Amino acid sequence: MTTVGTAQTPDKAEVLATLTRYLVEMFEVAPEAVRPEARLFEDLDLDSIDAVDLVVRLQDYTGRKIPVAEFKSVRTVGDVVDQVHALLDHPA
Repeated sequence: MTTVGTAQTPDKAEVLATLTRYLVEMFEVAPEAVRPEARLFEDLDLDSIDAVDLVVRLQDYTGRKIPVAEFKSVRTVGDVVDQVHALLDHPA
């Protein structure tokens, strides 16, 4: 489990790298398929259970609870990166 420390907020490239690692490790997604415009369900073949597992992993990464309502509009890898970066950029 990797939790982001309080020192410096990771930039979006770092968040994307972490998300890519999670998608490869957890769901056997090809690393080259993880692009900001890739759609989670259609392009990466995630399902709703996978999405829940990913949110749990991202909660570990951010050290914060991720409200389900905030992730309902997430459709692409870029959307996930933006949401996670926003959480990291605005500490609780």
